[in-house]
Parts: sequence; C-alpha cells; structure tokens
Amino acid sequence: MGRLKVGIGLSSANPQDAAGVAPQARLAEEAGLESVWSGDHLIAVRPFLDSTLRLAAAAAATERVKLGFGVMVLALRPVAWAAKQVATLQHLSGGRVLLGVGTGGAVHGEAAWRAVGVPYAERGRRTDAALEILPDLVEGRPTVVNGEEVTLEPGAPMPPVLVGGGLGAATTRRLLRFGDEWYAGFPTPRALRDAAARLAELAAEQGRPAPKLTASVSLGLGDLPASVVDAQVRGLTQYGMSEEDARDALAVGGPAQAAERLAALADAGAHRVIGLPFAGSSLRQTELLGETARLLTP
Repeated sequence: MGRLKVGIGLSSANPQDAAGVAPQARLAEEAGLESVWSGDHLIAVRPFLDSTLRLAAAAAATERVKLGFGVMVLALRPVAWAAKQVATLQHLSGGRVLLGVGTGGAVHGEAAWRAVGVPYAERGRRTDAALEILPDLVEGRPTVVNGEEVTLEPGAPMPPVLVGGGLGAATTRRLLRFGDEWYAGFPTPRALRDAAARLAELAAEQGRPAPKLTASVSLGLGDLPASVVDAQVRGLTQYGMSEEDARDALAVGGPAQAAERLAALADAGAHRVIGLPFAGSSLRQTELLGETARLLTP
C-alpha cells in the first residue's frame, strides 16, 4: 500500500456552524490531512449552505490543503456559471480544487430541480453535456454555449474531475469519458476491489489509464453511544444500502481501529479516503482523523 491520501468533510452545513468552516480547515491542514470536502445541495432534507462559498472560506483560511466538491450537482447550475465558480475558486486557492461531479439522487426529492427549471429525468444528459464543454470554459477558451460563443476570463487550470455515483452503465460511461477518478460513496472493500478490476479492464479496452479511486467513509471516531451509530446506519440504508453494508461503511472507534478500516479500502484500490463526520465535534473528528492518517504513513 502506498501513501494513502486522507481528507475530511467540512462541518455540518447548518447556518449555526458556518463559523466553524475556517477553523476546521486550518486544523485539517495542521493535522496533515490532504483535503477538505463539501457536499452540494440546493434543497435538501436539512439546511445546507452553498458548497462553493464554504470551500472559498476554507481556501482563505489555508495554504496547502486541497478543496473538494463531494460532489457538485453540476446540472443544477447553468454550465457557464459553474465554470466561473470553479475557475474563481482555483484562483482564490492557488489551484487546489478537486471537482467531484454527480447527478444528484432521489433521496432529496425533485424540489431543487423544479426550482431551477431542470427536469429531474434529464439530469444525466445535462451533466454529460456540461462536462463536455466545462474544461474549455474553465480554462478560458472560446466555447459555444446555447448557440453563443463565449470566453470566460480569467481562465484557470481545469481541476481533476471525480465522477460520483454508483457504477451503473451511465456513470461508467461518464467516468471513462470525462473523469480522472471515481468518487465512490461508502463502498465496502469487496465492492471497491471488484469495481477497480472492472474499471481497469474497461479502461484498457479504450486504451486509457484506469481511473483512480476515491472512497468516502462515514466517520464517527471516539466514544459514541450505540444509539448514535445505529441511527447513522439507518440513515445510510435510505441510500439503498443493506444494513450490513451500511455498518461496513462506518469508520468508528479509536484511530487504530479506523486506520484498519481505511487500510482495507487502500488495499482494495483507493488512493484517497474521505471521512464524512456524522457525530461529535467536527474539530475533534478532524484531530482524530489526523491521528488515524499518521498511523497509515509507511
């Protein structure tokens, strides 16, 4: 196993926690973590602040740590605005963006899609169409958008694209066409190993390198009540996971126990693991994940 990159999700996106974004990002950098991440929702089952602005706040508070969308729901935005946001964040951060992209899921319903006038059923097609022209827009090259040639200035380096979603036919095609990495949400080591082998085979058939693998885990380090862990397991089953797989998607206990969980994902093919805290202080979870990452250093 090579050196595993370890990142952490930023603190809860509730407005009450907004002031915690910068301190957590600074602590993640001090703890030696590679990256901080923000989910992306317009309308969700709970209050949620804008992902781009949260990452901009993290960028202003740090110098090294990478800034990840986990993942941007690209089709909710006009592609030119999305490109402007990505390019601006690249400039503000000195090129530290990791652009996870997904199509959104059914768990949050269709209200956000109706609010922006995008049919939910068209989200996959619109995501692909956006990814087709996004690099040219971000990098400041003349690009035809809705029949109009535009050039967004100043251009910025296009960040790596991490394609999120289960590896069905559509996501696999999207990944092999547009992606540098697959963003796997809460995979078991077994499922990740199988996916790595499949992607390597398909990529070889197309004469391209196999995509790298980034995996997320649901993070609850330290002494948490069993009821809190059980509630998180029930929450994960809403995404279609079995209870067994949901429990296997958790990183709980102390740093040594969590390190075993992350190492199993690394052995299955992940080059990066992102811990998404579900309980406890975000600062304490960041500290403990930093200790976990140090245990994984060769």
